[in-house]
Amino acid sequence: MPKTATTETRHFEAEVKQLLQLMIHSLYANKEVFLRELISNGADACDKLRFEALGDDGLYEQDSELAVRVDFDAKARTISVSDNGIGMSREEVIDNIGTIARSGTRRFVESLSGDQAKDAHLIGQFGVGFYSAFIVADKVTLTTRRAGHDEGTRWVSSGEGDYTLETVGDLPRGTAVTLHLREGEDEFLNDWRLREIVRKYSEHLSLPVLMRKRDDKDKPTDDWEKVTGGQALWLRPRSEISDDDYKTFYKHVAHDSDDPLAWTHNRVEGKQEYVSLLYIPSRAPFDLWDADSRRGVKLYVKRVFITDAAETVMPRYLRFVRGVIDSSDLPLNVSREVLQENRLLDTIKSASVKKVLGLLQDLADKESDKYANFWKQFGKVLKEGPAEDFANREALAKLLRFSSTHNDDESENVSLDEYIARMKPEQKAIYYVTADSFAAASHSPHLEIFRKQGIEVLLLHDRVDEWLVAHLNEYAGKPVQSISRGELDDAALGGMPEADAKALPGLCNRLATSLGDRVKEVRLSRRLTDSPACLVAADEGLSLNLERLLREAGQDVPAAKPILEVNPAHPIVRRLETDGGDFDNWANLLYEQALLAEGGHLDDPAAFVQRLNSLLLSALPQS
Repeated sequence: MPKTATTETRHFEAEVKQLLQLMIHSLYANKEVFLRELISNGADACDKLRFEALGDDGLYEQDSELAVRVDFDAKARTISVSDNGIGMSREEVIDNIGTIARSGTRRFVESLSGDQAKDAHLIGQFGVGFYSAFIVADKVTLTTRRAGHDEGTRWVSSGEGDYTLETVGDLPRGTAVTLHLREGEDEFLNDWRLREIVRKYSEHLSLPVLMRKRDDKDKPTDDWEKVTGGQALWLRPRSEISDDDYKTFYKHVAHDSDDPLAWTHNRVEGKQEYVSLLYIPSRAPFDLWDADSRRGVKLYVKRVFITDAAETVMPRYLRFVRGVIDSSDLPLNVSREVLQENRLLDTIKSASVKKVLGLLQDLADKESDKYANFWKQFGKVLKEGPAEDFANREALAKLLRFSSTHNDDESENVSLDEYIARMKPEQKAIYYVTADSFAAASHSPHLEIFRKQGIEVLLLHDRVDEWLVAHLNEYAGKPVQSISRGELDDAALGGMPEADAKALPGLCNRLATSLGDRVKEVRLSRRLTDSPACLVAADEGLSLNLERLLREAGQDVPAAKPILEVNPAHPIVRRLETDGGDFDNWANLLYEQALLAEGGHLDDPAAFVQRLNSLLLSALPQS
């Protein structure tokens, strides 16, 4: 090829300096991504050479072993990343490196600086990732020669207002980028640190990443060794992967010493191409309830690690899932750190959720012991699902497990399908009671009539249960109903006996007058068979348990007046009708003991103790 101009200085467009400052100081969340970007660019260059060489294998120039090399010189304080890919001509360097965001630099900069959040909607341009080198370097030198060309180009810039171009000869095919590190970036002049970053981001590239071997005194040798592991396990056919291979890979990707409980490996082809390998751990990670923990399924694009942000491809209620998803064509934003919102990502996320839920249903149906272990570890997390994921609410509901009055054993859990199979013929609803412990739920006075009638009730005692039932108001066409709120189902429980319905005509009014603002109303109960009284929430109000939980969480919850129900057959209640002595004390004692039975807190415990002592003294025989 004819010789071109040897050396020239060119100026960046006016906005480029501003753009570089934004990228260096704002766009990237951590510095180490510069190595990911440069390795990824080198891998892309090798892929382009493979493609062009299909029509002209002379482009390989008798060097078809494609690779990316990473090296450093601690004394010179430089890091270099080189490849033997397609390389660039002088014009391509100007177009791809000298110009940023070719679709319009000014518009690009305005979008970034106006609102950094908007950068999630910008499509990355070739050359932008290259400039991540200036995160750690105050000078960058690039040398490159395009396959089939005789001469190469050297590009040098400090990332300020200009860059120099020089025509050079006797260059190997491909591109080499040398970073002259800023002061304070010495952590990257370390063989172990660089290898760690390479493995983290580029372990599963389709071509090797090599680093120079070093001797016992940490001196570089002439030998190179492969740092990355070669073909990603998830890209191999399932028939070639043993269970031990799957388990070993899980321990690597999840940083877990235990074997996984189950996994699912899927390849999707066609308009949307991606591979997923998703694992259910056998035990909960230590940070399962840590609000700041954001690690989840690792997302790759063409085998380059992009993110493991927990909510990228899994909803929060599946934050325990581990594994990888590798897409062939997901578009990224400028920094590759935040995925653009697009239908492909939504499709991948939706399909992956369905795969995980299907895997869990298979465990529940076929391996009940394994599912029981899963539920013990992750059941409380899965209960968040119906509130977060309306589309999969029915599938999630099938996976839920609860304690119930069927066995009165906290460790024995029943499904909603099992509950429905045991429902009375005349029963219309799925009944539950909430409390802050299993003991409180299983001894709730609200259960008395249900136990007498042989009607099963779910015992909900996890804090998340109130959130769950607020968003799961029916299942399989059956309403899900609290037994401590509103009126009861006459068909299931039978009406109040006629004698009781007409008993104590004035007692409820006298109790309501005595209690005043403490209650909304007082009425005779159909719930109670043994206890004298209980508190009931109105149909439209919060349950007493939820109200208490919200207050404990610091929420300002308006106090809702409960309904006091009294058992007309109980001796204490019957005596109140005939013996008016200390009526106010007895009325308040009925209310307060009902409140304590609900797990509530007394506003004035000292007054309760004084009232109780007074009544006990009056009941004792006089000496």
